[in-house]
Amino acid sequence: MTTVTDMAGEVTEASASELEDLRETVRSVCADAGGIAAVRGLDEHSPGIDAGLWDTLGRQVGLAALGLPESAGGIGGLAEIAVVCEELGRTLAPVPLLSSTVLAGQVLAGCGTAAGPLAELAEGRVHAAAVAAPDGVWRPDAVPVAVTWQGGNAVLDGTAPFVLDGADAETLVVAATGPDGVDLFLADPRAPGVSVLRVPTLDLSRGQAVVTFSGARAHALTAGGEGAEVVTRALDTALVALAAEQLGGAQAALDMTVAHVRDRTQFGRTIGSFQAVKHTCADMLLQVESARSAVVRAVRAAGSPEALAEAAAVAQSWCGEAFTFVAAECVQLHGGMGFTWEHDAHLYFRRAQSDAVLLGGAAHHRERLAGLLGW
Repeated sequence: MTTVTDMAGEVTEASASELEDLRETVRSVCADAGGIAAVRGLDEHSPGIDAGLWDTLGRQVGLAALGLPESAGGIGGLAEIAVVCEELGRTLAPVPLLSSTVLAGQVLAGCGTAAGPLAELAEGRVHAAAVAAPDGVWRPDAVPVAVTWQGGNAVLDGTAPFVLDGADAETLVVAATGPDGVDLFLADPRAPGVSVLRVPTLDLSRGQAVVTFSGARAHALTAGGEGAEVVTRALDTALVALAAEQLGGAQAALDMTVAHVRDRTQFGRTIGSFQAVKHTCADMLLQVESARSAVVRAVRAAGSPEALAEAAAVAQSWCGEAFTFVAAECVQLHGGMGFTWEHDAHLYFRRAQSDAVLLGGAAHHRERLAGLLGW
């Protein structure tokens, strides 16, 4: 049995067979949707979400409620989140599980006063978290949105960059700095005083937006500066989810490469028999398995917020760079065809490069890890 604790503090047990059944379900749904073909249907003018695929995975399969409290209809914990994200990473599935279910969902779950928004999110409605600082990472001392109070109403001002799937969200979960510190608020992206601008992204399957607040009214979720701790803990879960997704993408790129070097021949021999190619594939495998170990270790740390924070920092210190290495070598070992638009290798390369700086790059997480360990 794998014992995990979700962000609501509820201890759950998932057997290996149950996790494997979940993995097979997600893999089957993604395959039925065409696998990587779902990404090919996107372009710079279309949203980074496949609405049909998310309806199937999020609403029908129930993944929109993954890791949320049982009171909101939630199911599973961090082990289930990791399994699902790994499978979604294999096909680069353009769905808002990381942005909505994991990041925004865990923030809302940590507030304890968001039963309505949590129930909506669990049903598949997209929520987006606007918490990043101007450099793209979470810094409680550099929150770009400010809150003031006018006649008992919260009013937001400022610009939130790097809002994952922000242009497709029905609700925004916003971190804002006020007199008592950082607190959390709900805002309607269609309300007066809110401007949402979709921005071009290297990875077409992961939309981002810049959200500007100009005197926008919002509903308070926390008070007294409690928001900073809520976001920090939610991000630890999101970092593990992202690491699992990077693991899945790296594994898919490795599998694609191995299949190619086994079949491709030059000078009357398969290129996989060449020593340089063998060594490169061995290096790719080492990166993938090391990333897998980091994710497994992080999942096992779910019962302790302190242990999870350290394990999440380790996972992101490793998995982002592992994915970028494997994706780059995948392109190289496919030769001239690997550089073409028609081949799938560049899609994994795009996701790897984008994920490498999402929620903070490896250097940021190593710095955080050093602080956590007192170095």
